[in-house]
Amino acid sequence: MQTSERSGILFALCGFALLSVGDAVVKTMAGEFSPLGAATLRFIIGAIGVSALLYRKEGPRAFRPVSYKLQAARGFCLAAASLFFFSAVFVMPLATVMAIAFVAPVIVALLSGPLLGEKVRPAVWLASFAALVGVVLVLRPNLGELGLLALLPLGSALFFALMIIANRASAGQGSALSMQVFMQVGALPLLFIAAIGGHLSGAESLRLEMPDWTVFARCALVALTASTAHWLAYIGTQRAGAATIAPTTYVQMLVATFMGWWWFDNVPDLLTLAGAAIIIGAGLLLWWSTPREPARLRGN
Repeated sequence: MQTSERSGILFALCGFALLSVGDAVVKTMAGEFSPLGAATLRFIIGAIGVSALLYRKEGPRAFRPVSYKLQAARGFCLAAASLFFFSAVFVMPLATVMAIAFVAPVIVALLSGPLLGEKVRPAVWLASFAALVGVVLVLRPNLGELGLLALLPLGSALFFALMIIANRASAGQGSALSMQVFMQVGALPLLFIAAIGGHLSGAESLRLEMPDWTVFARCALVALTASTAHWLAYIGTQRAGAATIAPTTYVQMLVATFMGWWWFDNVPDLLTLAGAAIIIGAGLLLWWSTPREPARLRGN
């Protein structure tokens, strides 16, 4: 393995591990503020930060997307995935939410056929069945305790998968930084509507009140860790290639399990861990079975 690939894997591992640290910070706000409000506040801070950076680096012309509809779709999917994810983390163990979130690559593979015209390979159907078994094992105790709320991580995984597909469709329409800005700014309308709708619903857990300063600080920290994590993953991809770093995403499960045990005293049972292992195995099966580009094309 070349030095650039090793450093790329290290960058990616640090980035994906940092994402789970941010997720743990999100969970600390449970019971202190509306999850919908927390998601909105996090993206307001993040959108301001990346927009200022884009303006400084590329100027005002960089804020004009090639396709407004496609960027709006990316923002909508990101907002929906984040709303489901924040809500899930507020009511469920972090490791459980993260395990179900890893169904996203399987959903991407399934939806790439009807949405992008890609052929659905037999390995995709096998991975999909395995992932379904894993999800059932992970959700087993939560469906009885939480009811339909236990399906929140699945909603997050679905919209995250749709966002990945929209990202593929928008490839080459701007710099990596501008694409982050379009997505985060595009997420804000739905986030605002959801936060206000939650407040007007009368549900106590969704009521919007002036949060403690620590909530603002934690939302800013999540925005910073997420932006830094995405930058590290981007550098890792540039150095080692997307196919090489793909399996490193699963370090999030290890970090989430550790953070949940250390910070919140959430210890997953053996069946939950078995379900998580099956889901991760399904994702690795997709990665191993995906055709690679010929070596001569990789540098183009």
